[in-house]
Amino acid sequence: MFGTYDRPDQRNMLDQTRQGVIGKPLDRPEGPLKVAGQATYAAEYQRPNCAEGVLVGATISQGRVTAIHRDEVLAMPGVLGVYAADAMLRRAAQGMAAEAPKQDVQIVDFPMQPVALVVAETFEQATAAAKALRIDYEETDAVPFSPEGQETEPGSEPIESGDIEATMAQMAHTLDVTYTTPGHASAAMEPHASIAEWDGDKLTLWGSFQMLRYNIKELSDSLGVASRNVKIMSPYVGGGFGSKLGISHDAIAAAVAARDLGRPVRVVLSRQQVFEIIMRRSESKQRVRLGADAKGRLSALGHEAWVSNLPEESFAEPVVQATQFLYAGENRRLAVELARICRVTAGSVRAPGEAVGMQVLEAAMDELACQMDIDPVELRKRNIPATVPGEDTPYASRKLAEALDEGAKAFGWDKRAKKPCQRREGEWWIGMGMASAARVNMIMPAQARVTMRADGSVLVQSDQTDIGTGSYAILGQIAAEMLGQPIDRTTVELGDSSLPSGAGSGGSFGAASTGSAVFRACEAIRSVLAGRLKCRPDDLQLQDGKAWAEGIEPRDVTDLLTGDIAKIGQIKPGKTSNSHQQATYGAFFVEVAVNAFTGETRLRRMTGAFGIGRVLNEKTARSQCLGGMVWGIGSALTEELAFDERDGHLVNHDLAEYHVPVHRDIPPMEVIFVEERDPVASPIQAKGVGELGICGAAGAISNAIYNACGVRLRSFPMTPDKVLAELPDPFKTAK
Repeated sequence: MFGTYDRPDQRNMLDQTRQGVIGKPLDRPEGPLKVAGQATYAAEYQRPNCAEGVLVGATISQGRVTAIHRDEVLAMPGVLGVYAADAMLRRAAQGMAAEAPKQDVQIVDFPMQPVALVVAETFEQATAAAKALRIDYEETDAVPFSPEGQETEPGSEPIESGDIEATMAQMAHTLDVTYTTPGHASAAMEPHASIAEWDGDKLTLWGSFQMLRYNIKELSDSLGVASRNVKIMSPYVGGGFGSKLGISHDAIAAAVAARDLGRPVRVVLSRQQVFEIIMRRSESKQRVRLGADAKGRLSALGHEAWVSNLPEESFAEPVVQATQFLYAGENRRLAVELARICRVTAGSVRAPGEAVGMQVLEAAMDELACQMDIDPVELRKRNIPATVPGEDTPYASRKLAEALDEGAKAFGWDKRAKKPCQRREGEWWIGMGMASAARVNMIMPAQARVTMRADGSVLVQSDQTDIGTGSYAILGQIAAEMLGQPIDRTTVELGDSSLPSGAGSGGSFGAASTGSAVFRACEAIRSVLAGRLKCRPDDLQLQDGKAWAEGIEPRDVTDLLTGDIAKIGQIKPGKTSNSHQQATYGAFFVEVAVNAFTGETRLRRMTGAFGIGRVLNEKTARSQCLGGMVWGIGSALTEELAFDERDGHLVNHDLAEYHVPVHRDIPPMEVIFVEERDPVASPIQAKGVGELGICGAAGAISNAIYNACGVRLRSFPMTPDKVLAELPDPFKTAK
């Protein structure tokens, strides 16, 4: 039912229903299964006679495989086969590619790229054989290992208007600074894993994926089989953060081996392999230019970024994505340049673009505010444009000013010292910082089936995945609200590619897109019920299993059901996607303590205020914001991929050396939701929330460090050694 979303739905229907479950902080229905260890993840399915596969990584940086000495390991105990088929992947698929990524594992693009799969009866036997496998190579060095000093090409079409050079020369206040950010890893809790099983020419694959509608096409294209003969099961995913948007090496390798052996094959990546071969966020160098008049109004805005990727990969980290619409400045240049280097594929990592672009832009805005001696919150409010600069495109609902004001009030921003080194507690400098948050919003094509059974209970079905974000809870709440059933009478089935195709989990569009499909399916069911009750659909009231309308006495909804009512709802992006600039907005406020002797930074408290449209589930939305803020802490203080520039290999390839924030790093955190409805964004007036919490958070921490101790670093992460080198004399400035 229904198709493209061409006109904003102004009915606010979910504000008029009566069940009262939408927006409530309900628990995730699958939560008990997960904490009890009863939710089955990809590697845990028990398939009869399942063999075990281990991927073998290249020991060179670039070149080609000339010989694989299979016979030596085939003689080892339990070994069943060694595979290096042309169909196996040499690069993980980019998100939403819907086609096979680079194949032919004989060509080596980066260190540790998978070049073979060893399969044995047991994991231990496969591991031993994989380590023993001898491979001959022909090495080349055609591609550099580091982006420094390399030629670049446009990563996207530059956005230019006016004359930024001339305007900068005329402005009362200007800033021209360069920041750097390192590469990041998704580091999801569950490693990539697949179990492949064939039944004739039909493949079933149990895997850890985010976007089944695209993953089916990627699998079928890679293997040369029809999409209708491929089924993916992915009901529980232990995190993805972009790394599981596309298929990865384990899926194709398992399928190739299983087809040859005639039995199921399981392939699970080690933690080191996840870091080395799946996906990275590109490092970046960013130049920001700001030119403002005496009142702090921007007329010039430049944001240029340099990122990297493998040759022939089209993805370039969209660093300036939010800069395009966030602040004023009619004279502008926004550009991304791409260097080709020999490192693992760069792709989508949580909040691609804004995650690193916003933290730098917001640090630069703080520099300008300090230079002008103007409150950083006020500077941002003065530069909220009426329409998108250079486009005259209107904004959909935008709660940036409200988030800035509400966050500042809740945090106690008015108590911030205006100058650095004003507050000292023992050996700790104390300071506050803030930043805006912004993330593009979109809806994607999605379908969902909703069935109201003859007993009144409700079943929601879609291949939409839940990567820990709360899809099971949210989709159930929408259906329960629309059909007037208690939430415990609503069941949600997800992660099965044979079900109607949802939007998938990525880009913060899953809940609003697939949620809108559920909403529309429920509307179709309501129309059937209204016809049987002999009232208009708009007049139908449903609550706690009762149905009524004005002048019509309440009846049990089961009285209107002669059997099951099943409807498929769908949504596609339409005219609303281009008629308005759609985004989510927010603001971060942070208090830090910086040790005057060691340079260590400790967060003391953190507040985020966010406008995300309708909040579908307060608990899951808050969790998403908290998770994003934790990512921001890591980006600001601890996280960086370290590559050896001599041969391109990743040095810190596990969670022991790649330092994600841990419990001790996280301060008391507050999340505030600014009341908002956005009918332009979706029929349910909701927008995305999953990635907003990271966008700008690291900039707020950087700004707080400066306010605390006067150290303005332009290289993330801001580790103690970097801070220590710039600290003032702890004795001369001690209070």
